[in-house]
Amino acid sequence: MEKKHFRKVYKSEHLGVADLEDLIEEGKKLIFTIKEVKQEIQVVAGKRGEFNIAYFNEAIKPWVLNATNAKQIKIFAGGSPFVEDWKNVPVELYVDANVKMKGDIVGGVRINPIKPTTTKSKPEFTEEKFEQAKKANATIDMIKKSYTITPELETKYIDYAKN
Repeated sequence: MEKKHFRKVYKSEHLGVADLEDLIEEGKKLIFTIKEVKQEIQVVAGKRGEFNIAYFNEAIKPWVLNATNAKQIKIFAGGSPFVEDWKNVPVELYVDANVKMKGDIVGGVRINPIKPTTTKSKPEFTEEKFEQAKKANATIDMIKKSYTITPELETKYIDYAKN
């Protein structure tokens, strides 16, 4: 039987500790890219107000930014204080058990202060590229600098390049 986190009954529309714990249990990395931040009137923790809401490129819930996390995003976004400039910002989230709210330790979501590096994935090296690579006298090491290549295609290309 699957265990249920006590916070799930609160059915938050926003990203919280329980959501991150679920992702951690699934073995997922907690690196996401903020698509944009909007200032919106929402109901958060039973209170209606205007909040900074971060939306992500990945399929996770929007996140209500507190002042601590907003300051970290500002740093990652080149120091701009304007939420409209906080686009395509990579963040690594974690659960901080020591976060306090109204004097009580409640735990919360925080941003790792070390900005994650984003690496664009390389295109895949395919058999269609064999002839062009052979004409350029490309070695496997040269190919790997620009492409991903499977071990099977490595072997095939080496044989192809020899002939």
